[in-house]
Amino acid sequence: MGFSNADLQAIGLTLRLASLVTLILLLIGTPIAWWLARTTSRWKGSVGAVVALPLVLPPSVIGFYLLIAMGPNGPVGQFTQSLGLGILPFTYWGLVVASVFYSMPFVVQPIQNAIEALGERPLEVAATLRAGPWDRFFTVVVPLARPGFLSAAILGFAHTVGEFGVVLMIGGNIPGVTRVVSVQIYDHVEAMEYAQAHWLAGSMVIFSFLVLLTLYTINPNQRRF
Repeated sequence: MGFSNADLQAIGLTLRLASLVTLILLLIGTPIAWWLARTTSRWKGSVGAVVALPLVLPPSVIGFYLLIAMGPNGPVGQFTQSLGLGILPFTYWGLVVASVFYSMPFVVQPIQNAIEALGERPLEVAATLRAGPWDRFFTVVVPLARPGFLSAAILGFAHTVGEFGVVLMIGGNIPGVTRVVSVQIYDHVEAMEYAQAHWLAGSMVIFSFLVLLTLYTINPNQRRF
């Protein structure tokens, strides 16, 4: 039977969403992970707990509060409306924002673990060679912590691909706009189209296995969180 046009559309949208979200998370998650790994602030525990909230909160709870915040009367919604951008719920960019929040710990924690594992010695040696902060980061931290960065990118991408509750709450089910693979599978099951659901669900199983295989090949000592 194969994939229908709607299936292929959902797959394409999911891959674009996951790629963009992973890039954004690497950009904003790296400084957060660096701070958490290096700080002695009393706020470290609180910030770490906020970052890790998606690991324990039901997706529907996160989706609900994001929906309120990004709605017409929420602070984010009022801000985007003042910029002439309208509101984010039930749009592609609403999915991006929600996915960034929901996948945050899957990017921040591997990078944080990798930076913490480096210790102080490599940075101290680089400092004695008169390397500046940026130079130390890009020439010492990034190469030595590369497995952590690769794990973060893989986990962030895979987790975004597999989202369901948050994307359904924020994006709804709009073909070509917010209908991702997980929602498409739900539609097939709801319509009792089990053969088509098997094609997509089976592909997700294979994708998930390959993601984990790649992850543990890159870093066999990957710390679980």
